[in-house]
Amino acid sequence: MSDVLYGAVPNFSEGRRRDVIDAIVAALHVPGARVVYAEADADHNRLDTTVLGSGEAVAASALAGAMVAIELIDMDQHHGGHPRMGAADVIPFMPVRGVTMDQAVTLARAFGETLAKAADIPVYLYDRAALVPERSSLAVVRKGEFEGLRVAVAAGERLPDFGPHLLGRAGATAVGARKPLVAFNIYLDGTDESVAKDIARQIRESSGGLPALRAIGFAVPERGGIVTVSMNLVDHEVTGLRAAYDAVASRARAARMDVLDSEIVGVVPAAALGDGDVDRLRLTGFHADTQILERLVEEDQ
Repeated sequence: MSDVLYGAVPNFSEGRRRDVIDAIVAALHVPGARVVYAEADADHNRLDTTVLGSGEAVAASALAGAMVAIELIDMDQHHGGHPRMGAADVIPFMPVRGVTMDQAVTLARAFGETLAKAADIPVYLYDRAALVPERSSLAVVRKGEFEGLRVAVAAGERLPDFGPHLLGRAGATAVGARKPLVAFNIYLDGTDESVAKDIARQIRESSGGLPALRAIGFAVPERGGIVTVSMNLVDHEVTGLRAAYDAVASRARAARMDVLDSEIVGVVPAAALGDGDVDRLRLTGFHADTQILERLVEEDQ
């Protein structure tokens, strides 16, 4: 690949049906784009992927994957632990090498308009690509999830930036531009979902908690009824993995819960992980060769 490298991180609302997962991932493989990560999570009922390449290539890859997801996923039948608003739920673009954030924003906005026309679905621009300040937060865009957003749009509220003013079976898609973030889940041994929700509320930035941290809490019945605090560290240099872990662990102990384990979902910048963090954070399933962004980029030198 060239010195110019974009990343796209399409997330799809399917983590259980292997045939659908395979079809989406197969569609992402287009000329010039390299699928460096694809992981399905049955608990969240979600597929997380990462694609590297030129702007044109990652956009073509994301569009191809989105079109398959929109065809095969019925949001009226979708249930899972992770917030969602559409079959092709969220597609952020990020600058990786030789690319400015402004260029990533331009790519995201053009892609959002293209997707809305090609699939005839509502598209919302978020984060750095947002056209209005209140949509810089994905949580605000996705508030109420698929069901709540459908009702709001039908009432003439929270209308999309592109596409029809109606949510069909494929729902809507959020398209954005952002820095590489860290998706970090911590699993607790309790069964009280309200405790996980309360911990998430206390630690997230929007409630006055840790800066540059978003968090939600929910039950994970597929793992025997335990609960999780699911976080996005939108700037790991502001709030890192250890700070997030310690904040959750201390509040869990106060509620007489223990940390079972944690996971990083998707690709992570090398600087986000310190020496000994795999053990200290009780990380499971982490593979440095396939999840550290710089190692994946080095393979394309």
